[in-house]
Amino acid sequence: MKLSHATIIIFLILLLDQASKIYIKTHFMIDQSIHIFDWFHIRFAENPGAAWGMGIPGKYGKLALTLFRIVAIIGIGYWLWDSVRKKSSKILIISIALIFAGALGNIIDSVFYGVIFDTSINNVATFMSEHPYGTLFHGKVVDMLFFPLIDTILPEWIPYYGGTRFTFFDPIFNIADTSISIAVGLLIIFNKAAFKK
Repeated sequence: MKLSHATIIIFLILLLDQASKIYIKTHFMIDQSIHIFDWFHIRFAENPGAAWGMGIPGKYGKLALTLFRIVAIIGIGYWLWDSVRKKSSKILIISIALIFAGALGNIIDSVFYGVIFDTSINNVATFMSEHPYGTLFHGKVVDMLFFPLIDTILPEWIPYYGGTRFTFFDPIFNIADTSISIAVGLLIIFNKAAFKK
């Protein structure tokens, strides 16, 4: 597989990811949602940290996380280039391209969104705002895909948790996260084909 083919995959994922994020950011307020199906909602959330909202607290923690992501994307880029050069399997190159695209998509949010958008709290954000909500390297990642596959009240007979609301799957994520997850899934399922000698 050629590097140009991997570049096309990266470009298409980035285009879809950033278009969806900019649309959500400029049309929704935080926590606003659209009910598509019982098991699928479009719900706007912002993630200030790492995956699933985890991160290092504080201004410098966010900067360290963003810089770590940039270093990681350089490493992933080298891995992709080296895999193409060594004529590695197509499944491995596609997976690395998906990981690269997903990581880069979220880095764009972290690096630039703080200086190109105003706040989304009780407000629909403006693109290229004169009053940005943050600074360079301190942007928040935009998430919008929500799949509450199970949303129910647990039976009263269950100890400790009976009568409480239970949902599965709670995380809200984006196209970039999906791209990375698909890549990891491909590498697990097709491990032998991806890393063949």
